[in-house]
Amino acid sequence: MPRSPNSDSDALGTPSRRAALRLLDAVLRRGEPLEQALVAATRHVYGPDRGLAHAIAAEVLRRLPDLDALIDSVTERPLPDDAKARMALRIALVQALVLGTPHHAAIATVLPLVDGGPRKLVHGVFGAIVRSGVLLPELPALPPLVEARWEAAWGPAMTDGAAQAIAAPPPLDITLADPAETEQWRVALGGTSLLPGHVRVADAGSVTELPGFAEGRWWVQDIAASLPARLLADAVRQQGEAPARAIDLCAAPGGKTLQLAAAGFTVAAVDVSNARIKRLRENLFRTRLKAEVIAGDVLRWQPEAPADALLIDAPCSATGIFRRHPDVLHRVHPPIVEEMAALQARLWARAADWVRPGGSLVFATCSLEPAEGEAQLARFLADRPDYAIDAPAAALLPEGIPVHAEGYVRTLPGMLAAAGGCDGFFMVRLRRQG
Repeated sequence: MPRSPNSDSDALGTPSRRAALRLLDAVLRRGEPLEQALVAATRHVYGPDRGLAHAIAAEVLRRLPDLDALIDSVTERPLPDDAKARMALRIALVQALVLGTPHHAAIATVLPLVDGGPRKLVHGVFGAIVRSGVLLPELPALPPLVEARWEAAWGPAMTDGAAQAIAAPPPLDITLADPAETEQWRVALGGTSLLPGHVRVADAGSVTELPGFAEGRWWVQDIAASLPARLLADAVRQQGEAPARAIDLCAAPGGKTLQLAAAGFTVAAVDVSNARIKRLRENLFRTRLKAEVIAGDVLRWQPEAPADALLIDAPCSATGIFRRHPDVLHRVHPPIVEEMAALQARLWARAADWVRPGGSLVFATCSLEPAEGEAQLARFLADRPDYAIDAPAAALLPEGIPVHAEGYVRTLPGMLAAAGGCDGFFMVRLRRQG
């Protein structure tokens, strides 16, 4: 008779490890995003066990090349990448060497994941590794293909910064509804501030229990992710215009919409995903900010009239958010980057007409791939001579994030490292010629 997902013969704690195994299989074999796979993979576990399954899978993905190197060092022949024995060993080793699980518990909870001969192999390999006293390197190794691609684009200092960035989960960044309250919330939250309207908190615990969350005084948003809306708001502020109309494309879950609404814009927030729109509406309700929320495909929808300001936070490979989502290191390959770059080009070309002459456009991607940033900009400017780069003042950015000589902003691993780092982003502000 087949074993049920939560067999009574399992060791205590095994269901969460089964869920971690399903998560890793979804990411590494099927190419699914970790967060997307979470609901289905954890349907048989609840409460803290669900969080543990997610934590185990995420740490395996952070440390995958190093874990596999340990496994291969004590096996006569390499195990297939998708073999259950290798998966079980990854889960056991990351618990023992990273998460601090006692060795006997780390192995006992994964042995039920394998049957027959592989169970003996898993037990033997795990024992040989932990008896040797070997430790994982302080800085994780990047997957070789990712390291080669990024080093070719950005140089070795960037890949060194990426290894440091992925070594531990990042701090929590918060954007305030009212920048005038920065010092008040910095003190209340026990954090630091890198810009007016920003607070960074280490070891935050439960976000929903932090002061100010329930009252809607702030929302979670990486410091780099907050910059595109800052650039757009600053452009309109410089022109001294009355309440401006802004369109936020691909808006959900809504961090940039909230920024624009808090800055006084009349905002139309457009997104194609009903599930993500639901989160956007929830965030607007909690913060008591207002925006027109539109469910629509940007490649088909269009506004009734051009806007004063347009923000395109374009769909992308999301390789820039690898600190929080290490699955992108293993499931995003060049064909995906090419596919996303083609979509971005179509979206940008279509939406460029939705800005009035004299208005501003900000294009941004949370990607570390030049094809989704610098190359997009070069193509767009060649096609649209009615647009010109409007470089922001350096004072608008955190110290340590420069404005490129050509006028765009590129955040890379290693920037703001002493303060806790930031996600990888490309962003450029443009003005449509009148």
